[in-house]
Amino acid sequence: MTSKTLLAVTLGALVLGVGCHRNTKESAKSDVERAADKTEDAAENAGDKVEEAAEEAGDKIEDATDN
Repeated sequence: MTSKTLLAVTLGALVLGVGCHRNTKESAKSDVERAADKTEDAAENAGDKVEEAAEEAGDKIEDATDN
């Protein structure tokens, strides 16, 4: 009976370990996807700011040359 109990405990630990590994892997994949989304959003925001700054600079140049 002791060997059966030990076998059951060992198999249970292995199943639990595999389940935890899978959850960790899925969690890491989810974290990478969120990081990629945040990076994309940050790049878009930076691009928008650069575009706005270029437009403002262009407007200032036009104003300066009009005078």
